[in-house]
Amino acid sequence: MERREKLLYEASLEGNISTLLMLLQEDPLILNRVTLNHHGDMPLHVASTLGHTDFVKEILTRNPHLATECDSQKHLPLHLAAAKGHVEVVKALVSANPGTCHARDRDGGNPVHVAAIRGHLDVVKEMVQAQPHAARAMVQQDTILHLCVKHGQFEVLKFLIETMGDHEFVNTKDGYGNTLLHLAVADKQIQTINFLLLNTTIEVNATNTNGETALDILAQATRDLKYQQIMQSLMTHSGGVAAKPETSFAQVPKGSRSKVQLDRHQTTLPFFSLSKDDDHLTNYHEDWLDRMRNSLMVVASLIATMAFQAGTNPPSGVWQDDSNNNDPLRKAGFAVMAYTHQDLYHVFLISNTVGFVSTLSIIMLLISGLPCLKHRFFLWILMVTMWIATTSMSLTYFVSILALIPSPLRDIVSPIAGGIVIVWIGLLTLLLVGHTVRLIAIPLRGFIRLLLPRKRHVVVV
Repeated sequence: MERREKLLYEASLEGNISTLLMLLQEDPLILNRVTLNHHGDMPLHVASTLGHTDFVKEILTRNPHLATECDSQKHLPLHLAAAKGHVEVVKALVSANPGTCHARDRDGGNPVHVAAIRGHLDVVKEMVQAQPHAARAMVQQDTILHLCVKHGQFEVLKFLIETMGDHEFVNTKDGYGNTLLHLAVADKQIQTINFLLLNTTIEVNATNTNGETALDILAQATRDLKYQQIMQSLMTHSGGVAAKPETSFAQVPKGSRSKVQLDRHQTTLPFFSLSKDDDHLTNYHEDWLDRMRNSLMVVASLIATMAFQAGTNPPSGVWQDDSNNNDPLRKAGFAVMAYTHQDLYHVFLISNTVGFVSTLSIIMLLISGLPCLKHRFFLWILMVTMWIATTSMSLTYFVSILALIPSPLRDIVSPIAGGIVIVWIGLLTLLLVGHTVRLIAIPLRGFIRLLLPRKRHVVVV
């Protein structure tokens, strides 16, 4: 008996219908027996999780009631298939028993909730079409729309609202009194916010249990570009107001395009005016620096890897044996290039080493986390170091190509390859010189202003 149950479990893992039919022929009650004795590895649950559609259909054809069996977490096979996004399996399970769309697991969620949280839009469509009321069930005072916003599933949210988004459903509040707009603003989901404001009857100035509107929630958020866009949408285009007196926003009529005027008498919260972009520019500059440092780290790591590989495995490889013991350059493990092209090998070794050390220096500077790295001068140092690394690697490439080209072709190919490398190095040099001039010009201009006396205006009486 245990052998059959093990074979059935393995068949459910593989979706092997032949083994299933063989076992059913030997023991027609094996599915019921396994379901009765096991709650974690029932064949229909396993096959539904793994998406074995034909295997699931075969079981349902013989025992459709197995679609209502729960595991230890109160999960039906439909819960598991919905969580994994197996559309065809979901169709088969819903067709066998549409009522399973309403079944609750231990956390109180039905299969529609599970699919919505995971963002499986096609699965949600199938179950909503079969059982629309399953999507209206609440989970711990959250509607399925709340779950979509909390888990960032905009496409599912959009479908549900367009399909069944009546005014009452859209404006339902969660256990803390938050509407969909409260949650979307708190998470700065701009796409969701704009969709709710433009395509639904969401109540913009609804308050939660703390008496806060969506604008009050925004007031507690970090000031960045998203903050500015959301505030523009809430106040300028939707007539949003702050319910709490300490929130320094004045109401802007719906459709007004005038700039937001702040209440200058309120000093509780230090909000900035939209007419000043200082904070936005600061955040943008910091984001740009972070992106540039990350890019430099990736490029430096790549160049260091290339340089290390070229140093340990030079062009033409290494000698495999001591074929000439009298020649000190022809020993096993020594570079062939050091014997055949001694002058080129010296240039290759120097330029490759310079490139390797330069990139290691960049990596060490970036991972040090020094606050001075935000200064223009240190950014210029990073640029110079990167210029040295890229130039060195260009020379390494050119020398490697010369060592590998056969002598009859060297006179033809080497000038072309050398010209391309020189042009490339020249472009990098121009870029470096331009940034250097710009760096020097800024303090030089200030120094000149200090030295030169200001022109005096002579007043003729």
